[in-house]
Amino acid sequence: MHYTTAGQLWNIISSRDFVNFSYTVDYKGGLLSCRISLDWSEKRTEFVRGYNHPCGWFCVPLKDNANQSLLTSYIQTDLCGMIPQSAVDTEVASTLINFYGDLQKAL
Repeated sequence: MHYTTAGQLWNIISSRDFVNFSYTVDYKGGLLSCRISLDWSEKRTEFVRGYNHPCGWFCVPLKDNANQSLLTSYIQTDLCGMIPQSAVDTEVASTLINFYGDLQKAL
């Protein structure tokens, strides 16, 4: 899977691209999805190549209420490039909060 992100924080953090191997299977009536970045020689000059260390998402229905699920994620993303770690931490946290908020609204 090859995907790209838009620049963040008024483009202080440049657009990134990632090349990942992703695998999703049924897990306890829900889903387990794992991902890791691959070394890929083809690069696009308009992006900084980011790297995902092993990460995953577990979505498992609750025993007490099968209409609801518990979503747990384990993410280890290295945005690479020359940006302060504090900016990375702030932006990744903000992006995840927005993602889960949007997900909750969609459901």
